[in-house]
Amino acid sequence: MVGFAGKSAVAGCVAFMASLGIGVPSAAVAEQCANPTGTYTAAVPWGQRLIDPVRIWPLSRGTGQLVAVIGTGVDGGNGQFAPGQLLGGQGTQADDCDGRGTIAAGIVGAQPDPSTTFTGIAPGAKILPIRYTQVNGGGDPGQLASAIETALNRGAGIILIAVPAASDSPALTGAVSRAREKGALVISPAAGSQQGQTSYPTATPGVLAVGSTNQAGEAVQTEAGSYVGISAPGAELVSTSAGAGGTVAHRWPVSDPSLAAAHVAGVAALVRAYHPELSPEQVVTRLTLTAHRGPTGGHDPRRGWGAIDAYAAVSASIPAGTPGPGGPPNTGPDTFVVPAAAPARANADKVSGVLALSGVAAAIAAGVVVAAVRRGKRRGWKPSRFRAS
Repeated sequence: MVGFAGKSAVAGCVAFMASLGIGVPSAAVAEQCANPTGTYTAAVPWGQRLIDPVRIWPLSRGTGQLVAVIGTGVDGGNGQFAPGQLLGGQGTQADDCDGRGTIAAGIVGAQPDPSTTFTGIAPGAKILPIRYTQVNGGGDPGQLASAIETALNRGAGIILIAVPAASDSPALTGAVSRAREKGALVISPAAGSQQGQTSYPTATPGVLAVGSTNQAGEAVQTEAGSYVGISAPGAELVSTSAGAGGTVAHRWPVSDPSLAAAHVAGVAALVRAYHPELSPEQVVTRLTLTAHRGPTGGHDPRRGWGAIDAYAAVSASIPAGTPGPGGPPNTGPDTFVVPAAAPARANADKVSGVLALSGVAAAIAAGVVVAAVRRGKRRGWKPSRFRAS
């Protein structure tokens, strides 16, 4: 992440010195902590335009969802988090010297504010900030496993791994299994920037692994594998900053492949709020089926099944039991869906209740076309996805 590698290294060093009982002047520590670039007032950030949350809010704002943000903590002093939105109590940290957790949490759920064009994806969601590391590149997998257990004990339905670990452990694999048993969706980024690097629990079965792209749709992380399920923005981003001291303040431009997972976690909160009956596996199916496919139409080891399409993921009516792309387990024909029409956007920031009702009705009435792909492939054609507008 731009501007954070050095700070993370210093924070890790400070923590190590503290563990040895070596005192560190507080002013020196504060000097190395994250601080705002300013208040962002330029054009709507590209990642936010891609997700287009305002278009979805008549249907869902993520209300009722608890998203655990596991990484470096979240600074509750940023004014773009609503009172009570960040949950405290056992296992949580309301400060974030490193800053990455605060940026991820802002992408998930920062509130709309007239002083800025930046907003989070699911402002109705609550956020559970859990710190397990301050080390750039991730921390101990056993500590990460404990953080996941804490999130489960606190009732999180979506668990965002804002900072993945660089190695695996039986404890981490077990924590992921328990998350699945309890109906929690674990989302983790493919954040490796060196050849052959693997992130965990990103590569663990049962986790939605997220690849990262830039504005051109190009993958920006080196990590690749068949486990990557979907891609989302991870470069040249804007989000909430740690160190704001109660004001609305941001950092930009921020580039970190890990932040792609924050976008997916925000969209997952919108989906689960609108479709509370869905299991984590069904949410993943919905996200990957509606994603914008790459040029080949198939799976890409760095971008998964394509770029996330948030409106389609929320509004499409997908028949129960529909397999994910490629069929289970990633074999067989692809399935294509047609999402419902979007509500009109004459005044997107002041959508009326009537529009909200009509949007819901459109989502129900439009339905989904599940293509007869096997027969189509025999005829030598491949169906394209058409999105009504």
